[in-house]
Amino acid sequence: MVCQDDLRVDGRGCEDYRHMEIETDVVSNTDGSAKVTLGHTAVLVGIKAEIGKPRPMVPDEGYLEFFVDCSANATPEFEGRGGEELGMELSTTLYKVFNNKHSVDLKSLCITAAEHCWVLYVDVLLLQCDGNLYDAISIAIKAALFNTKIPRVHISVDEEGGKEIELSDDPYDCMRLDVTNVPCIVTLCKVGHRHVVDATLQEKACSVASLIISVTQKGTITCVRKVGGGSLDPESIFEMTEAGKRVGKALHAPLIKLLQQEESLGKKRQKVGFLG
Repeated sequence: MVCQDDLRVDGRGCEDYRHMEIETDVVSNTDGSAKVTLGHTAVLVGIKAEIGKPRPMVPDEGYLEFFVDCSANATPEFEGRGGEELGMELSTTLYKVFNNKHSVDLKSLCITAAEHCWVLYVDVLLLQCDGNLYDAISIAIKAALFNTKIPRVHISVDEEGGKEIELSDDPYDCMRLDVTNVPCIVTLCKVGHRHVVDATLQEKACSVASLIISVTQKGTITCVRKVGGGSLDPESIFEMTEAGKRVGKALHAPLIKLLQQEESLGKKRQKVGFLG
C-alpha cells in the first residue's frame, strides 16, 4: 500500500477526496432531503419537522433527533447486530456534532417557550458503504438542513385563553435554517507514518486508528473523537488535527455554492458533483 510519497492506490494524494455528487430534494414526503455519493459510498438523509415540547433544561430551544439505518444491502457487515451497533455509534456522534446551539440556531426552532417547539427528525440511510461514512453523512445532513423548509406558524388565542397553532398551507410561506455554522466532519486515518482523508474500506483495513474531527467554515473544531484499536502519538494527533482543519474549512464554500446553484435551477437541475 503506497501512501508514503503522497500517493495512494487510486492515484489520489493523502488529502484528496474521491469524486462527490450531491442531490437535494430527493425524498418527496420530507421537509428536507439530500443524497450524497462519495466514490462508492452512498448516503440518503431525510428531515421531518414535527411540533413537540421543548426540553425542560432549555425551554426556549427546539432540538434534533438522529436515527441511522445501516441497511444490510450496503455491506454484509451490517447484517444482524453489526448494523445496529454501528447505527447507535453514528447517531451518538451526530448528536454531539449537530444538536447544539453552535451548529444550528436551536432558538429559531422554538414556537412558544416551554410549550411548543420544532423537533427535526433526521433519518440517515446508508445505501452503499465503501469507507468514510462520517464525512459523507455530515455533508448530506448539511445539504438536507439547507434544503429543509419548515411551515410558518400562526398562533391565535381563543376566548378561554387557550393557544391554537395553525400551520401555513403556502409552500413558499416557510422558515429556512441558517446552515452557516453547521460543521462538516473530516475523518483522518493513520496509515503507516502518514494520515489520509476519505479512506476507502481497503485503506481503512490498513489503518491503526482514525480521528473524527468536525470543522466549521471558519476552521473552528467543534468535536474530536478517536476511533479504532491502535494508539496515536501526540505529534500525529497535532498533525491530523491541523490537516482536518485545513481540509474541513475548504469543504464548506464549494458545498454552499453548489447547493445555492442547484436550488436556483429548480426543476431544471441535473446531477452535479463538487470536488470532482
